[in-house]
Parts: sequence; structure tokens; C-alpha cells
Amino acid sequence: MTTYAVTGASGQLGRKIVQSLLDLHISPFDVIALARDTSKVEDLTDLGVRARTADYDQPETLGAALEGVDRLVLVSASEPGKRLPQHQAVITAAEAAGVQRLVYTSLLKADDTTNGLAPEHVATEGLLAESSLETVSLRNSWYTENYTAQIPGYLERGIVGAAGEGRIAAATRQDFAEAAAAAVTADTVKPVYELGGESFTMAAFAAALSEASGKDITYTNVSVEDLVAGMVAAGMDEGTAGFWASIDASIEKGDLDTDSTDLADLIGRKPTSLADAIKAAL
Repeated sequence: MTTYAVTGASGQLGRKIVQSLLDLHISPFDVIALARDTSKVEDLTDLGVRARTADYDQPETLGAALEGVDRLVLVSASEPGKRLPQHQAVITAAEAAGVQRLVYTSLLKADDTTNGLAPEHVATEGLLAESSLETVSLRNSWYTENYTAQIPGYLERGIVGAAGEGRIAAATRQDFAEAAAAAVTADTVKPVYELGGESFTMAAFAAALSEASGKDITYTNVSVEDLVAGMVAAGMDEGTAGFWASIDASIEKGDLDTDSTDLADLIGRKPTSLADAIKAAL
């Protein structure tokens, strides 16, 4: 039988990928949840999934973690600026362990974007291309939850940003998790998938939230400079504020939009609609 492993299984995406593998009727014994702290995946081990310690920052933990693994989902590390050596450690350990296929969660249009998160993903894809592994890069667009998690603040203060009329082909973590499970289990795969859902502007998001909540929510577009100033005034340091404002600028350029059907093709259904995601969040 094929043995599957998922890194970052204690995180929001990794946990859903493990659960999605089980939903595909993969035996729990054939699924390994990899986490820095295995006590945080006890809900998965209660289902019969095996858990192993795997710390991106401690390469010595990775060999034993990947022993006997045939196919691996590498969920990109969570700390921008530190990802490349962490990913290199996993790729090296996967090669040494004899992993056959590695599926990596990358960024939409990673090699053709101004998004500040892209360089580490591009570099990781380069490491994968140089490896001996069969590799799949799932270039995920934004999580819808990046916005729905902020609904309480939006309901109180409205929405302010610098994304203009830029469209965001967002999808839920569940959508992306199902795509990862499908890619790691499929008989044949492409080397790169561009994954996005139903696209919307932030003004359209505000309209959808207004309809769902019964409260009039507006989207106010400001300059990148004014957005930085507002975030700094709210207590964010200037460097971090500048980085996140630059993401809005990249959205305005269309960097998080796609007309690719790869996500729907992988999961066998339409990605979760914006309206349904907002309703679920409310």
C-alpha cells in the first residue's frame, strides 16, 4: 500500500489535507501526520492516523519522520524569510528516504508576480526541479479566510484597502486541502497547477458581506501610502505595514487572479463560492 505523509499537520491547512485524504478512503494507517509537536494532532491520531515529529528547523528529525513514506505533501513553512532552508531540509530528507512524489503548496503565478511572498516559492520550486523526486507545485491563490476571518472588524469599521478593482481568485482552505489530497493520490499529475476559485474585487466582497449580514458595509480604496499610515497608526510596525500594503498593490495588478480551472478539475466540483464562505463565517 502507498504511504502518505503531510507536513505541518497541526496547522490549519495541513490538518485539512490529512482529513481530506481520509475522505478519499485512504486507510488511516497509511497516513502520517508530521508536526513539530505531535500532541497537537491527537485529534488525528484518534482517527487512526500515525503521527511523527518533524521540525523544519531540526533536519535531524526529518529522516525518521519520512521513513517508509511514498508520497509527501510539503505544506510551505509559515514564516516568510525562513522558508527556503526549511524547505531544502525537507526535500533533502525526502530524497534520502526514497519518497517518490512530493506535492508542494506554492503561490499563484509564482514565477510571474509582484507578490512579495513569491521569491521563496520560486526558489523552492527550483530546488524541486533540481531534485530526483517527482514533484507537483500547487500554486495556491489567497485563502478566502484571509478576509472572512476579519469580518467582525469589517462589520464594525468597514473595509479599507489599496487593491483597487483588482480581482482575487480566492478559495477556502478546504478547497485547497482537497486539491492537495487529490494531487498526492492521483495516478498521473502535472508538474504545476494554478489554483484559484471564484474571483471577486474587494468592493464585491463588501457587497456580498452586506447582503449576508444585513448591514451596509463599504469598501474604501486608498493609496498604498495611506494604507501603510493607517496600519502604523493602528499599531503595526512600518516594515510589516509596508509589506502587507504591497500585497494589495500586487492584487490591483491582477497577481492573485486566474481563469485556470485547475482547482475545480482537481477537486471534482466548483470551488466554494464567496457567498457560501461568508455565510459559513457568519
